[in-house]
Amino acid sequence: MPVVVTLDAMLHERRMTLTELAAAVDLTVVNLSILKTGKARAIRFSTLEAICAALDCQPGDILRFETEGETA
Repeated sequence: MPVVVTLDAMLHERRMTLTELAAAVDLTVVNLSILKTGKARAIRFSTLEAICAALDCQPGDILRFETEGETA
């Protein structure tokens, strides 16, 4: 998948748990977990905005585009 979600790294950097983020953005832990593991097929801009506000980051801090065959 060309779009890679690096939410886990940002949570670690901010010393925040997925449960704390879920409470801050008013989403279920299950939905955030699906996003964190890269299994989500889409994300609403309102959700992305809420996550970025809670983590004090930019969308590019939690989403990255990779070309085919590229590894981080």
